[in-house]
Amino acid sequence: METFEAIFGRRSIRDYSDKQVPVDVVRKICNAGLFAASGNGMQSTIVVAVSDRGVRERMSALNAAVRGQQSDPFYGAPVVLTVLAKVDTGTYLQDGSLTMATLMLAARAEGLGSCWVHCAKEQFEGEEGQAFYDELGIPEGYVGIGNCIVGYPAEGFPKADARHEGRMIEIA
Repeated sequence: METFEAIFGRRSIRDYSDKQVPVDVVRKICNAGLFAASGNGMQSTIVVAVSDRGVRERMSALNAAVRGQQSDPFYGAPVVLTVLAKVDTGTYLQDGSLTMATLMLAARAEGLGSCWVHCAKEQFEGEEGQAFYDELGIPEGYVGIGNCIVGYPAEGFPKADARHEGRMIEIA
């Protein structure tokens, strides 16, 4: 898929099929995310790739609890890519956001749907969240930026809404 096709075709998908994403494709998407630009080339982000159903369900429950929800905030996606960034890096939020964007574009380039699910930071706070954080082997000093859910869309890719006018100021 060409770059602009992936950019213009990317949508937030909130309904996924049960089909599992091959591990080599997950690794390819993660690797692309780790090539995202970072402030001063610090490479402050890490990606925790979760395909294991039990771990995914525990993460979903933690995220849902933070939101005060009962439903699955990961919309049934079989893969969760949690982006974390080293909090003492001055550009950690920007670095993590660029990693998230790159993951979503890489997923689309592979024919997969994705969606940024918030509260990655909050899902690891509290006693249960911190214990899970430690269990996953996340180094100290990293904070959650976002959960990039990935999978095969249940109903394909929706068309893009029209873009709002006046969002580009051109100085020639």
